[in-house]
Amino acid sequence: MLTVALLALLCASASANAIQARSSSYSGEYGGGGGKRFSHSGNQLDGPITALRVRVNNYYIVGLQVRYGKVWSDYVGGRSGDLEEIFLHPGESVIQVSGKYKGYLKKVVFVTDKGRYLTFGKDSGTSFNAVPLHPNTVLRFISGRSGSVIDAIGLHWDVYPSICSSC
Repeated sequence: MLTVALLALLCASASANAIQARSSSYSGEYGGGGGKRFSHSGNQLDGPITALRVRVNNYYIVGLQVRYGKVWSDYVGGRSGDLEEIFLHPGESVIQVSGKYKGYLKKVVFVTDKGRYLTFGKDSGTSFNAVPLHPNTVLRFISGRSGSVIDAIGLHWDVYPSICSSC
């Protein structure tokens, strides 16, 4: 009888370890259907998001580049307009992204856990507001579609990396 109880306890323990809470989620895709697909999924291995470069003109978000750890992603989008660059503070993470679109991405606002609002673009179009589905998760990488402008954006959320040697 003791053997059966011990075996049941071991099986229950193994099952509990096999069940892990989900932490990743996806928001989007916000924008139009044009452009060529891009994804920074591999870039998240370089570390957390540490800076943003966004190119804007009078009407749209033209281009986008994100720094993961100390490595910049490939630039996506067009080359016209003004380039703006903002660095996150050490340990700062993006916890919300909102904006506007109408066929193309027109405005994007990155909100950080330090209370900063990093705003790019013009205030017109259909609004969106993206937050992670799970607690204690942050923006880990961006995907979407681009051509001569950023056609659409997708936001991928997950836990903050526990160890980052390159950050």
